[in-house]
Amino acid sequence: MSGTDDIPLRLGILATHPIQYHAPWFRHLAQRFDLEVFFAHQQDAAGQAAAGFMVPFEWDVPLLEGYRYRWLRNVARRPSVGSFRGCDTPELSELIANGGFDAVLVCGWNKKCFLQALAACKKQGVPILVRGDSQLNSRRSYLKAAAKHVAYRWFLRRFDAHLFVGRRNHEYLVHYGVPKDRLYFCPHFVDNEFFASRAAWAAGTGASARVRQELGIPSDGFVFLFVGKLLERKRPADLINACLKAFPTPAGAGAYAVFVGDGPLRESLNQHASIMSDRIRFAGFRNQSELPAYYQAADALVLPSDASETWGLVVNEAMACGRPCIVSDAAGCGPDLVDNADTGFDFPLGDTDALAERMLALRSRVRQNPESVLTALAAKTQQFSLASATNGLAGALEAIVVRRQGFRTPRMPIPFTSRAKVR
Repeated sequence: MSGTDDIPLRLGILATHPIQYHAPWFRHLAQRFDLEVFFAHQQDAAGQAAAGFMVPFEWDVPLLEGYRYRWLRNVARRPSVGSFRGCDTPELSELIANGGFDAVLVCGWNKKCFLQALAACKKQGVPILVRGDSQLNSRRSYLKAAAKHVAYRWFLRRFDAHLFVGRRNHEYLVHYGVPKDRLYFCPHFVDNEFFASRAAWAAGTGASARVRQELGIPSDGFVFLFVGKLLERKRPADLINACLKAFPTPAGAGAYAVFVGDGPLRESLNQHASIMSDRIRFAGFRNQSELPAYYQAADALVLPSDASETWGLVVNEAMACGRPCIVSDAAGCGPDLVDNADTGFDFPLGDTDALAERMLALRSRVRQNPESVLTALAAKTQQFSLASATNGLAGALEAIVVRRQGFRTPRMPIPFTSRAKVR
């Protein structure tokens, strides 16, 4: 997909801050486009702790390599990524005016910087795309819902294209009146190759076996894994309650639960699980490069989160490592990733009896037909992949450039083999 002059499209991307899930995509896009990424906020180790991880840390995978980027000057009184006004970057107006961009992609629309980019693009006639993951399941009052319906139907149509990440996000955008010809599937994904290769490495080198040994779990035990911040909205206590119901039964013999992550609920969850401390383990926070060994050491992932979990990328991570998942019906990824068969099951939010039942059913399924599970997971991760997301973005860019520039041949992405300049 290249134009007659082989000049790549110049694409700007605005993100709040470097994110471990975005970096592989940005590196990939830098090989296809003349790409520049803008970051509105520099998140430090203390900021990571304040965001709910509880532990100050820096990600141990490269977040700023392989693509051009620029730090914006954040003039917010209280700079952060946790509030609408926490990312205030007025210099975007000048950068977009003088940047020669064919299009700009914003990674969300709930921060002031994203609205600043929208205003600047509209003023300069630069097409603007948005990628988010909002869903309709969130609770809200009737008055708030009515007010949002009017405001959002006007606001969301200001974008030239919406990159929806899954079924519920698509329903959200249609609900608020986004024209269907502006909707392009650009799925949520993780670096499947990274997780799959690291999980295979963990199996081959014995790293996953050592994880089990350190946690006191026998090699033939069946492990249900929780990965995430220990926050109320993640509902980790639901998994503990389900374990207390499932594990004492004959079908639950030899089953274990491992919690990877930290947060304000850590102490209360420890106390809650103490009645079954021989079967429920807490591994604490683990950085990105450590996670594949924990997925490999487990047999299935459980995501009990409420609707504030607009997706749940840990499910993508687990599936990339060949592990099926049990997901609450409130989490955004459920309709896309969970098929109530080989890739896992869903369960009604907060229904720990149903969760316990699904856990035992999935255990039986995995042990009876492991090959069909792996085949289904491989097909799912191929659909929700870096390549699929890139193709969705490329299709949207082609459409809006043609829409803006008429019928002349647009400048399209350069081939995958080309290299963008990096700084």
